[in-house]
Amino acid sequence: MSQSILDSMPGATTGSVVVSDPLNFWAGKRVKPRQQTHAEPVFEPATGRVLCQMVPCVAEEVDEAIQSAHAAYLKWRKMAGMERARVMLEAARIIRERREKIAKLEVINNGKSITEALVDIDVAWQCIEYYAGLAGTLAGQHVQLPGGSFAYTRREPLGVCVGIGAWNYPFQIASWKSAPALACGNAMVFKPSPMTPVTAVILAEIYKEAGVPDGLFCVVQGGADTGTLLCQHPKVAKVSFTGSVPTGKKVMEMSAKGVKQVTLELGGKSPLLIFKDCELENAVKGALMANFLTQGQVCCNGTRVYVQREIMPQFLEEVVKRTKVIPLGDPLLDGTRMGALISKPQLDKVLGYVSQAKKEGAKVLCGGEPFVPSDSKLKGGYFMTPCVLDNCRDDMTCVKEEIFGPVMSVLPFDTEEEVIQRANNTTFGLASGVFTRDISRAHRVAENLEAGTCFINNYNISPVEVPFGGYKMSGFGRENGQVTIEYYSQLKTVVVEMGDVESLF
Repeated sequence: MSQSILDSMPGATTGSVVVSDPLNFWAGKRVKPRQQTHAEPVFEPATGRVLCQMVPCVAEEVDEAIQSAHAAYLKWRKMAGMERARVMLEAARIIRERREKIAKLEVINNGKSITEALVDIDVAWQCIEYYAGLAGTLAGQHVQLPGGSFAYTRREPLGVCVGIGAWNYPFQIASWKSAPALACGNAMVFKPSPMTPVTAVILAEIYKEAGVPDGLFCVVQGGADTGTLLCQHPKVAKVSFTGSVPTGKKVMEMSAKGVKQVTLELGGKSPLLIFKDCELENAVKGALMANFLTQGQVCCNGTRVYVQREIMPQFLEEVVKRTKVIPLGDPLLDGTRMGALISKPQLDKVLGYVSQAKKEGAKVLCGGEPFVPSDSKLKGGYFMTPCVLDNCRDDMTCVKEEIFGPVMSVLPFDTEEEVIQRANNTTFGLASGVFTRDISRAHRVAENLEAGTCFINNYNISPVEVPFGGYKMSGFGRENGQVTIEYYSQLKTVVVEMGDVESLF
């Protein structure tokens, strides 16, 4: 069970863990790959050391997992919402009990700080707990018709849903996708990112331990080929994908061939608007939260920071001062606030964006360089210093493209009307933020920003009670909140005639 690898976590340190257990899970147990060909190394970001091997699932294995999920779905869908809720609450309790161990394993596979990972695991169990609370409330509507006849609606599950996760929040995304799916009576087959394959299978074991039917939450490993097999399988009713815009388009295209429902949570290049009447201390803290969580690898980050010209010098002075002292290093140490980026290619890509920004005229106020921690075991890790860019323009690559790293681009603005137009001049629309003391302006700006979320006087707060999702090319559908029930269920109308049929024939 999930205790095996987790039991070794209390004494585990960065660079000491090797994962050898099978990473696939269906029919209620871990499943060894049928063949070891095409295995890909999975790296520990903080050390650059190989953590385990990820073997992609082939067609027969994907089919086996989906058939297992379908069999479990036929049992689960018949259970009352309150029965499902009890099982989900037990899963949430187990996660809560093992949060430190799960968080530690997440850090080893993902590279983020333990402080952040603990929050992620808490958000995961809170999400499952929240949807457990909704499971018993799912209901239809009664409609009275003439002559004593009536109609009613039934909210029914979709069937087998596929979740495709990203590497920045491996365990949390698996929970965000599975919790509403299971609450509605569905089964889920989940494919983690090939770079972070280790913790989703822990969630699968916890669900089993909590009492779900064997196969209700399955995990299949792999990259694009495995994802294609999942999207094209005839027994899959829905696909929920978190990742990049290009991959999201492919998922949508493949799913369209089977007329499958799709939720897409894609990239962003979100604007953060800081007005001169803001509480500057909060605005600076908000900008740091908007750019440097998870080493900047967050889709909803507010990476275009627009600051009203009058307060630009004070803002830059303060934000640079604080960015320079962010503790970098071993992500398992409590004092660390920034760990390692996910991979060497990602690190090189982000550093490349900083070089390109300099060529295009941006000024590096701090950071933007490879970082080698003093601890010798971290010398091969994928670290960089958090970066603040000044002298940016809207037409620069660093302002237009999603960097997905710890790089903040700061731009001046003069008027509210101007900055809203500039903020909306993007193909993305995932999130946005505004700092101001003017309550009318705050709500006016929130109304006019073209994004799925607008944070007022804060940033990157994601309570499970509120919906999360994008506008424009940042995707559609929602995760979290009550509305997500609608994305994991379908409505059936039943019309009941109490009299005789009136026929035209």
